[in-house]
Amino acid sequence: MRKITTKIFAILAILIVSLSYAQAKKPTIMVVPSDVWCNQNGYMMVFDNQGTTVKIPDYKRAFQENSDLLAVISKINGLMAERGFPLKNMESVVKTLESESAENAMLTSKSGAGVVESPIDKLKKVAKADIIIQLTWTLNSTGPKKSITFNLQGLDSYTDKQIATATGTGAPSFSVELPVLLEESVLAHIDNFNVSIQKHFDDMFENGREIIIRVKKFDSWTGDLEKEYDGKELSTILEDWMAANSVKGRYNTSDATENMMLFEQVRIPLFDANGKAIDARGFAKNLQDFLKKSPYVIPNKLMMKGLGQAVIVLGEK
Repeated sequence: MRKITTKIFAILAILIVSLSYAQAKKPTIMVVPSDVWCNQNGYMMVFDNQGTTVKIPDYKRAFQENSDLLAVISKINGLMAERGFPLKNMESVVKTLESESAENAMLTSKSGAGVVESPIDKLKKVAKADIIIQLTWTLNSTGPKKSITFNLQGLDSYTDKQIATATGTGAPSFSVELPVLLEESVLAHIDNFNVSIQKHFDDMFENGREIIIRVKKFDSWTGDLEKEYDGKELSTILEDWMAANSVKGRYNTSDATENMMLFEQVRIPLFDANGKAIDARGFAKNLQDFLKKSPYVIPNKLMMKGLGQAVIVLGEK
């Protein structure tokens, strides 16, 4: 009897671990209206960025004024939640950002290695979602019947690479409720869409998340990336650090001069030893600390663009 009980507990433990593992592997998702939808519906802000006209989505006004947007995103959120995907609510994230600086401040360029952040970059940093689903839809009318043409784009929030897509038009229906029309249109496509998202996330879980790291220098710094430490150039030291700290040593040196280096396709773990999610800033902070220590003792400044791009500028803070 004791042996049977022991076996039952062992099986239950395995099941619990397996379920926990499966849950941990689900990507976190945030559904957002696409730039196209915002532009078509008049929810854009226009700025003069050093002589160039720039249009960016006005998400806050869109949520405050368009009840259809709330209903449609809620419907997609519900469909994803039914399939086990954790969700970040965009409306809540937008409210969190209300206390931040005005959107036009994000488009003011800085000298040197200043980085521009768009509203979607700021949303990503607050939400920290793995996948962004951009949603575009159009309401069609054929006599008394209506249908929805939709486009879903799944984007890796760290790289902005498209990893899943679904598009189609639902059958004409007498229903006048937009969420119902959308559900009828999307249901035939959403499972294949989710398979693509899950496949991408499984690859990240196994091989690491992809980010970009740039290393630059301030003009005031007398050193450069060809400066030698113990007979080894700084550029080589940086590559050695990338090889040692990226997942399976996977990274690509896309460009390198005496004044800058560009590391792309840098694979970083999804979580640290404490189970905390790691983004480009967390990974780059380790490199920043490495360069501050002996024998290099290089003061440097860390700047971010969204979740997936970090810039380290050598020579000053």
